[in-house]
Amino acid sequence: MNTFADLMNLLLCFFVLLFSMSTVDAEKFEKMVASFQNTFSILPNGGSSIGDGTLISSGVSQLEMLDSYYKDKANSETDQETDEENDVVEEYKEQALEESEKMSEQLEDAIARYGIQDQVEVDFNAQYVMLNMNGALLFDSGHAEIRSEAYPLIDKLGKLIEPYQDNIIEVEGHTDNVPIHSAKYEDNDVLSFYRARAVTDYLRDITTVEPAHLKASGRGEYVPVADNTTQEGRSRNRRVIIKIYNSYSSDFN
Repeated sequence: MNTFADLMNLLLCFFVLLFSMSTVDAEKFEKMVASFQNTFSILPNGGSSIGDGTLISSGVSQLEMLDSYYKDKANSETDQETDEENDVVEEYKEQALEESEKMSEQLEDAIARYGIQDQVEVDFNAQYVMLNMNGALLFDSGHAEIRSEAYPLIDKLGKLIEPYQDNIIEVEGHTDNVPIHSAKYEDNDVLSFYRARAVTDYLRDITTVEPAHLKASGRGEYVPVADNTTQEGRSRNRRVIIKIYNSYSSDFN
């Protein structure tokens, strides 16, 4: 009975509180809060326990601050979550870049052992290590059949990529911007793809790399690395690139 009576008293006080707020009488509201604080104190420290003492204890005129108080609090939590997410992304990128750098060093050592450092350039970023070869070493002008003199070089490249069988390996073909029209290759896009495909097919034949991990793509004339207005620039743009993706960027789906 005592518990029930206490509950009824509390409910009565609650509805009286609601009624007094509906009248928006600041003087009565302040007296009511003071009575709660000085008597049985529903709140741990009376009105000062809400909003760090800036909302109810200051009277009904402060109630309009309640919305902004919770908005500011929510925004601060959102900002904290965003900062944590950014930190995770940055850490992910750093780890991916470190792995690519380590792969690059291993490949450069292997290239030096095979004596092809003058034929293959190595570069890397947070996604992959890139092996860059001049297209003139592998193909005759306007053709996508591998030159017989180029097979020893591609054989060595096959040995370079075999330790990375768990990674995606992409062969890219690139051309200059000189238009090509032939019965076999209608434009530079087609020519660049067939060159990449020729190298990819040969690597599938001579290596133990899972065929699904090897892919070919033709980029045509759209990703130049030099000025196409000079003969030297066009020669640099005619190239074949092998990208060995690190474990963070390899996606087999």
